[in-house]
Amino acid sequence: MNMKFAYASILTTTILAVSCVTSPETGRRQLSLVSDSEMNSMGEQAYKDILSKGKVSQKPQLNSEIVGIGKRIATASGVNYEWEFSVLDEDQVNAFCLPGGKVAVYTALIPVAKTNAGLAAVLGHEVAHAVLRHSAERMSQQMVMQQGMNITGAIFQNSQYRDIIAASMGIGANYGVFLPFGRFEESEADRVGLEYMAKAGYDPREAITLWERMGAMGGSRPPEILSTHPDPSNRAKALAKHMDKAMALYNASIKQPTTQLPKP
Repeated sequence: MNMKFAYASILTTTILAVSCVTSPETGRRQLSLVSDSEMNSMGEQAYKDILSKGKVSQKPQLNSEIVGIGKRIATASGVNYEWEFSVLDEDQVNAFCLPGGKVAVYTALIPVAKTNAGLAAVLGHEVAHAVLRHSAERMSQQMVMQQGMNITGAIFQNSQYRDIIAASMGIGANYGVFLPFGRFEESEADRVGLEYMAKAGYDPREAITLWERMGAMGGSRPPEILSTHPDPSNRAKALAKHMDKAMALYNASIKQPTTQLPKP
């Protein structure tokens, strides 16, 4: 049984070793089993589908403001995707970015963001997800997880220790792998997005007040250990630790005056 376990471990480790790339933004090694062209194609198709089925905002001033902020953030990232920014008229305090730079903001987020700089913090975060290839990384991780489950299922299908063996390989351990990794990605996007908004000329201190407002909204949230997103108050505290660098980037930028966002 030890030889079988060793074989499964070696195979999974080999997949991980030969399929990693180094992120130029962070220097972190990332699992990459899916090409950019594949991810971007999927992102574009999904974006078209969402916009065709959703209620796209018809407020010209709001759309113009968000597109303008988004483009400045995208330029600051230095990545030449075919960026698109849309506003969806829906009651969700949320935004998303699909692979290839397809971004949407829900109108319910606007009163929480309040200012152009507050929204820049959100868009910086979303743009960072795309630049850091987090979707490709998550998909690659899930592919390896599934392959690992197939391997252990085949080799140890008659073993009473199958679940223990799988867990020791980091396979199928939902709370031990997927959720903490999701929180790591969110925190990474917060930090990189903070730099993007500062480079684009938006006051990075507004990112802290944004997350303080998010935390003050209340509502029921799962404990952080069971959530893919860090607690808002913890996000604000983490961003404060990176504020010196962000302020230096902001002071070197062409500053954008902090203004109130148009009503959704």
